Amino acid sequence: MSDTGLDRRTRRRQETIEEILTAAIELMEAEGVASLSLSAVARQLGMQPPSLYQYFPSKMAIYDALFQRGAELYRDLYREVLAKATTNDVRELDLQSAGAFSRWCMAHPVYSQLLFWRTIPGFQPSPEAFAPAQEALDELRGHLQRGVDRGQLRPEAASDEGIALYTSLTAGLISQQLANEPDVAFEDGRYVRLLPTVLEMFYQHYAPARGKT
Repeated sequence: MSDTGLDRRTRRRQETIEEILTAAIELMEAEGVASLSLSAVARQLGMQPPSLYQYFPSKMAIYDALFQRGAELYRDLYREVLAKATTNDVRELDLQSAGAFSRWCMAHPVYSQLLFWRTIPGFQPSPEAFAPAQEALDELRGHLQRGVDRGQLRPEAASDEGIALYTSLTAGLISQQLANEPDVAFEDGRYVRLLPTVLEMFYQHYAPARGKT
């Protein structure tokens, strides 16, 4: 078979994978994340279930692929926000990036549930799927370390404890927002509007001692 034929087959396989993942997202949006079934995905695409197994051998494999895709999307969004920022102030960058994170989560509730809440019994992302999520955490750590280097935060802010607190505060707001007001716009969200407040709490908690900058 020619290279062109191989490329065409590879491209078609990837297109089918994307169609399967898109159908899975649509079904989970309508019926709930934990209710996904391979037979439902196959029906959505007009496929026979055995044909679907050629691409994903199990429901958990679909969850894993979606976790990775969601983590890549969020990681890329975080990088884009920082790359386009017109300020070097760490606190302002925090507000911009956390605001973009909140908007993204509200616009993509299925990915949010996969990435940030354990809604699927027995699901554990593979190391490959978790890798982009770890990259995003590493970049967050680097961002907070810049705050430390500029005297805006104590060193503990960029520690594992600091990362845990930061992500708990921001993801906690999103969790409350999606649980209580899933359909409102970001600007009208009763919980996400508290984002500046929780970020200020973080900075106050890790504020350098007086006289030390």
